[in-house]
Amino acid sequence: MKYQTKIIALDLDDTLLKTDLSISDYTTRILQKAADSGIYIVLCSGRTNQAIFPHVKRLGMENRRTGRFMIAENGAAIYDMSADQCIYQRFVDPEILVEAAHVSLAEGLTCEVYSADTIYTPLTTEWVQQDVNLSGLKIENPADYDSFLRARKSFKMIIPGDPKKISALEPVMRNKFGNRCVVFTSKPYFLEILPPESGKGEALEWLCDSLKIPRENAMAFGDSMNDESMIRYAGHSVAMKNGLDAIKTQAAHITDFTNNQDGVARFIEDYVL
Repeated sequence: MKYQTKIIALDLDDTLLKTDLSISDYTTRILQKAADSGIYIVLCSGRTNQAIFPHVKRLGMENRRTGRFMIAENGAAIYDMSADQCIYQRFVDPEILVEAAHVSLAEGLTCEVYSADTIYTPLTTEWVQQDVNLSGLKIENPADYDSFLRARKSFKMIIPGDPKKISALEPVMRNKFGNRCVVFTSKPYFLEILPPESGKGEALEWLCDSLKIPRENAMAFGDSMNDESMIRYAGHSVAMKNGLDAIKTQAAHITDFTNNQDGVARFIEDYVL
């Protein structure tokens, strides 16, 4: 059976990307074939747009009309590369970020906000370095972090740290901020704070509405909790074989292969092309 698909939203880590952060020639060929057939291919990540772009370029999507959109910052921003502009953006209240920074530091953790090419953190730890390894961004340590947060607009904040500490901190942050922001764990070692009513699903819905694509013609692939909202939104939601059980139970489909086995491309070849 082939599914009528007009847009495919793809999470990066543990979904499109292999463990070594590569994309195979086979996956590249399949996604290019899908794009050339008129399907929008949209990379969706917690990364900044600049950190996503190398993967767009690897796929050869930057010059394809149907490969021009990126959903960044876990859904807080959408970029149109053909127009070289951000077409959708949501920001966290700076005072929430200041409060969250104080809580994280009191718990012996640190926190991060971003520009396109830089991670800004009051304290560089091994967990911040892990984010650098994933994203390819550089690090800066502002001297007065509170003033820095209040003087800028931030799409999100990440609190990186030992998974046990992150697991304990998540309910604390949820109780503290309520519906003033979105709090969730994207990776076991990343606690994220986003603007209220923000996520990959909300961004995908906005993009589909802009392109006049019904949700039943939208397909989304993901593996983790930061993919939950787009898995709930897409008419054809696909959880990775290697994904969390919580995501698998919400998805309409589950791949037969993992991210390291080109699970995304194999599914698209079998059920879309």
